[in-house]
Amino acid sequence: MARLTAIVLGSAAGGGFPQWNCRCAVCQLAWQGDARVKARTQAGLAISGDGENFVLLNAAPELKSQILATPELQARGNPRGSPIAAAILTGGEIDQITGLLNLRERQPFSLYGTYETLRLLRDNPAFDVLASGVVERKRIALDKRFALPGGLSAELFAVSGKIPLYLESEGANLKAAPGGNVGVEIARNGARLVFVPGAAAIDEALMDRLKRADLVLFDATLYTDDEMITSGTGVKTGRRMGHMPISGPNGSLAALKGLPGRRIYIHINNTNPILIEDSAERRAVEAAGWEVAHDGLKITL
Repeated sequence: MARLTAIVLGSAAGGGFPQWNCRCAVCQLAWQGDARVKARTQAGLAISGDGENFVLLNAAPELKSQILATPELQARGNPRGSPIAAAILTGGEIDQITGLLNLRERQPFSLYGTYETLRLLRDNPAFDVLASGVVERKRIALDKRFALPGGLSAELFAVSGKIPLYLESEGANLKAAPGGNVGVEIARNGARLVFVPGAAAIDEALMDRLKRADLVLFDATLYTDDEMITSGTGVKTGRRMGHMPISGPNGSLAALKGLPGRRIYIHINNTNPILIEDSAERRAVEAAGWEVAHDGLKITL
């Protein structure tokens, strides 16, 4: 019987790890070649229910290099062909959508997203290189299950978050509309995977969904809410950026204590000390039953 397979194409937050212009305490280790840290590209998954057809969850800027590193996604056919049958977007941030431009060589696939996300693509003519006669854009309503290639089904659901950074302006409402930041649930033969790369908070509906999942991949942008400030790399808190921290009484580690399924932290910022394999923070999340995603990680349910 075919099983649900997930491949972590990228595991870092925006900018990847190390960031190109950063020498924070964690990036410094990467530049020095310290074996305790691994370079990571920006977050995304490839999912399959049959081993032949793959669905992308988000499209990071490094998608081409991620494909080169993943034999399952490499070109097939003569002269053209690809196992990438579809892509699902969880929002319109730069690190979620710009990789689509790598898929512009007139290769048919389906592109799924909410109205709010697909509108951002529609309003940016750069994405017209994904010709409408070749790449079908499919608007998906929240909380409605839909079929995907390879025997998969999926559902998009609202997650607390904020609007994309490039839409922020003085006086703007930063809170994302219900369809502006979503999670994805993928199912196959009773197995359930839930992917939430960005979450400002966890409400009861999200908690119930995570409890039903066999595998949860959850937002690990920052370990502490003030991490950008204390590391000297920024002036915003995690919650201001639309990401709840891992630690603290209101962090995800405490909120998600006791989840029954497999739990993996993903979308990890370059400043986050869980990237260091022997750090106290890494040991804390692992002691609580969490894994830390890395590029190339493969999971079968």
